[in-house]
Amino acid sequence: MANTWLPPAEYIATLPRATAYACLYFTDTAGRPFQLRATYSTELWQWPGGNMDPGETPWQTAVRECHEETGIVFRGEPKLLGTHFVSDRGHDWPANHIGFVFDGGVLTDEQLAGVVLDPEEHSEFRVRTMAEWEREMTPRNFARLAEIDGARRSGTTVYVETGIDL
Repeated sequence: MANTWLPPAEYIATLPRATAYACLYFTDTAGRPFQLRATYSTELWQWPGGNMDPGETPWQTAVRECHEETGIVFRGEPKLLGTHFVSDRGHDWPANHIGFVFDGGVLTDEQLAGVVLDPEEHSEFRVRTMAEWEREMTPRNFARLAEIDGARRSGTTVYVETGIDL
């Protein structure tokens, strides 16, 4: 059987769909993770970030979203801590979701005091120890936090999958 070459638009229509997000992972000076509580779910804690806009790179998205959500103007260099893949199987979202988690570094007490949340997206922020976060978060979301925190502490990168029947 001979290969049939499709025009690019037709070929792309046959491929899996995916959306992408990017965020910054911060800790305070004591090494405690910084997270934001989503307004649409009292159980969901997130890092400053969001979905990519057309024409943006993941890094540009992380920096823009961090500023929009917290008022923090991040000027550091991109350092990838991990990628996160969320399968479209078993979810309401009709596409896979791929995340890029960058190292935001350490927030000082002054920076934390200056955080200004977008009230339409987040109701509060907190810094907590990993043990405290484990008690607060769902097991799946805490596992992602633990993977990213471990990558930060060890200087490595990680790949995390959620929502997949393994």
